[in-house]
Amino acid sequence: MSRIGKKPITIPKGVTVAIKDRELEVKGTKGVLKTPIPEGVTFKLDGDELVAERASDQQTALHGLARALANNAILGVMQGFSKQMDVVGVGYKADVQGRKVVFALGYSHPIEFPLPEGIEAKAERLTTKGSIQQYQTTLTISGIDKQKLGQVCAEMHKLRNRRLEVGSRNELRWRTEKEQK
Repeated sequence: MSRIGKKPITIPKGVTVAIKDRELEVKGTKGVLKTPIPEGVTFKLDGDELVAERASDQQTALHGLARALANNAILGVMQGFSKQMDVVGVGYKADVQGRKVVFALGYSHPIEFPLPEGIEAKAERLTTKGSIQQYQTTLTISGIDKQKLGQVCAEMHKLRNRRLEVGSRNELRWRTEKEQK
C-alpha cells in the first residue's frame, strides 16, 4: 500500500501538465520538465488535481516514486529548488565565473567545475561570528530539476576528500533545510 502514491497532487495556477505515452510534461513559469512514467503506473487529470494510479499491487514502490517525481516536477517549474554550501577553512574559496565555479580547496591548483544546463550558482562572502574577522564563502546552487541539482551538489562535495584532513576544520558543508531559512 503506497500512502504517498495515493495522495493527489494539486496543480497550482500557471502550471500545465500534459500526459503523454510514458512521460509527463510539466510547464510553468520557470521552465519545462519531462518526467518518465514507470510501467504499470498511470496518471489522470481531475480538474486541478493529478492522480497516480497503479495496475496491480506489485507496482507499489513505483507508484509512490512516480507520484513523488511528478510532484517534484510541479514544484520545480513553479518555485524551483536551491541548496547552500559553506566553504569553510583557511585558503578555501569558491567563485562563480560565468558558467563555471572555481574552487580553491587547498590543492596546488584551482579546480574549475562546469555548471550543467539549467543549474545556476551564486557565491557570497560572509563574515563569521567571533572576535577575529574571518570570511566564509556561501555558495547557493539553484535549478528547477531536483535530481540534477542533487547530483551537481554531490559532485561538488566530492571535490575535496574529507578523510585527508582528519582533525582539521577545513570542509565543504551543506546547510540543512532549517539553516537555510
